[in-house]
Amino acid sequence: MRKIMSVFLVLAAATIILAANAAAMNGCDSNCISCHKLDKHEAAEIIRELNPGLTVESVQISPSRGLWEIAVKSKAEPKGEKAIWYLDFSKGNIIIGKLIGLKTKENLTEKRNIELNKVDYSSIPIKDALLLGEKSAKHKVIIFTDPDCPYCKRLHDELKKIVAKRTDTAFYILLYPITKLHPEALKKSKSVMCAKSLQLLDDAFDKKPLPEPTCNAKSVDDNIKIAEGLGLSGTPALVFPDGVLIRGAMPAEEILRLLDK
Repeated sequence: MRKIMSVFLVLAAATIILAANAAAMNGCDSNCISCHKLDKHEAAEIIRELNPGLTVESVQISPSRGLWEIAVKSKAEPKGEKAIWYLDFSKGNIIIGKLIGLKTKENLTEKRNIELNKVDYSSIPIKDALLLGEKSAKHKVIIFTDPDCPYCKRLHDELKKIVAKRTDTAFYILLYPITKLHPEALKKSKSVMCAKSLQLLDDAFDKKPLPEPTCNAKSVDDNIKIAEGLGLSGTPALVFPDGVLIRGAMPAEEILRLLDK
């Protein structure tokens, strides 16, 4: 009997120790910041080792336990696009890439990037924009485009597909010539805006000759300032009603997915 009681006490003690260890492990796993610390200053010191041209915008636990999410941005473009890097809890390894949720197949890095790079949609004036679609449309997306940009033409063709099928979606097009790349784009943009003509924009995309501008088209100069204020250094770019800013051309189905989510 005494022997059985001794065995029982040993087993009970072992159970308590295992439970305590499990609780400690679970405590750290469920609240990582109680065991692991990283602030912006330390993150900046670590990032500087790889790229001294970046600043750290924010630090938080990533959706994947064991990794910190660090939002970085170029010092040369303080209003430019933010990107996400990951740092493991050992602070010895940086991961630059996509984090994909296995169950949902969702690109978690892209989702977070979209959130980080939102802008104030209401601050962008559209009274002088070209309208593609119905003015009464429920969804109004702002487009920054350059008449000499081949990617802008690709996007414009996708926008046409959408308005052909969806009366609830319209696009407000702001001419934003990137003169460093396209020296003639400013004059073409002003020609389009003086006539307020979508047809002339189509002609520009098709490399057809345009008439000389018949006005000053100050709205084009204003668009350049607005775009630069948003941190845009290239075209095309789309601004959705919820402030989501997407740089680059997108297929029609992807634009509709963002609008309908």
